[in-house]
Amino acid sequence: MGTPILSTVAQALRPPMIYSLHEFQRRLLEPLAEYADVSARTLRDPKNPLAKLPQLRLLGASNALLHRLTKRYKKLPWGIDEVLAHGKPVSVAEETILDEPFCKLVRFVRRSEDGDVARRLGNDPKVLVCAPLSGHHATLLRDTIRTLLQDHDVYVTDWNDARDVPLTEGDFHLDDYVHTIMRFIRTLGADQLHIVSVCQPTVPVLGAVSLLAQAGEKTPRSLTLMGGPIDARKSPTSVNLLATQHSYDWFEKNMIHKVPRGYAGKGRRVYPGFLQLTAFVMMNPKNHFKAYVRYWVDSIKGESGESARITHERFYDEYNSVLDMDAAYYLETVRVVFQDFALASGTWNVRGVRVRPSAITETAIFTVEGEKDDISGAGQTEAAHDLCANVPDDKRKHYVAIGAGHYGIFSGRKWREGVYPQIRDFIRQHGGATKAIAASNGSAHAS
Repeated sequence: MGTPILSTVAQALRPPMIYSLHEFQRRLLEPLAEYADVSARTLRDPKNPLAKLPQLRLLGASNALLHRLTKRYKKLPWGIDEVLAHGKPVSVAEETILDEPFCKLVRFVRRSEDGDVARRLGNDPKVLVCAPLSGHHATLLRDTIRTLLQDHDVYVTDWNDARDVPLTEGDFHLDDYVHTIMRFIRTLGADQLHIVSVCQPTVPVLGAVSLLAQAGEKTPRSLTLMGGPIDARKSPTSVNLLATQHSYDWFEKNMIHKVPRGYAGKGRRVYPGFLQLTAFVMMNPKNHFKAYVRYWVDSIKGESGESARITHERFYDEYNSVLDMDAAYYLETVRVVFQDFALASGTWNVRGVRVRPSAITETAIFTVEGEKDDISGAGQTEAAHDLCANVPDDKRKHYVAIGAGHYGIFSGRKWREGVYPQIRDFIRQHGGATKAIAASNGSAHAS
């Protein structure tokens, strides 16, 4: 009797049911998460005279950990309201330049009441940051954006969660990513534009710039490619090996699920963000386990562990916030980038046009890799230089961030103190500054 029962359970848990079961679990845990949160905050409140009792501190810390493990993580706001630019604090406000079904082009508008600072803001180089569409929200690049805003007029591709995109908007393909970047470049004007592409989008972004060059259109002043799989055959990581050890059909059968009821994208085939998060965690399960243990211990310490506790919460609030990717885009990325290596092997066609990076002649190319990157191996990003064979030598640069892992090349101290100065100087070496743009509320502002 056991075999038929197990067979029935297996049928019930086959891939089409996973998303619905995940949502059921999330909703089931929501009351527990809310209770744990209220309990933890009450027990750890400094105004609570009982909060210093060891037993209650232990209980409060345990509830805090339970809350973190059971809560639903939503997309966080950018939260960049002010930065230091040209030696003075300037305000920052978000402005949506283009609002498309799958992506928003967002500008971080800097303003100052100081006339000299406003003029200098208006002359800063224009930078488009191409954020990954690989499971996390673009806000994962918050530190990247905040740092760039010190010296640049910054825009970002803010990708929408596919589960919130109605089926009437159609599918989103890898080719669509390429053409989205091309539209954004045309909108911003390539003449004075610099692009910084982080991780996964290095392939479609290089494809977009190549196609613009092939069509005789203007291309950006510079293109910085950071930690991306331009040629995933070089120093393959566990991420690369997963793609080559399984067939395209395996990914489609096991990784693609339909969005359940309750979302605008009901019925859309997606690669769910929660599966991607699980994959990320399983790459370094011991590190994540230790991080949560440290969080529990820091919570028990109370005020002496407050700083470490807050740092943990900020990181994992972002890390655990994920989005779904349209199935077409995800599967095509697996095949084109990680199985066929189509860009590197010269066999990639985008909407029927063969991509030829050798057509790029005017755009300066800067590649950045992390010495300890376990997602994009050594040489994968640097491979762009061989593909862009007709870019002059004085417009090329490669940089290895010593001691930096994948996230370290765009976030944290190694990014701010090591990588960023290299990018800032490269942009200024190869690029004109933008003309001052007067804000709508007066000439004393720069937008």
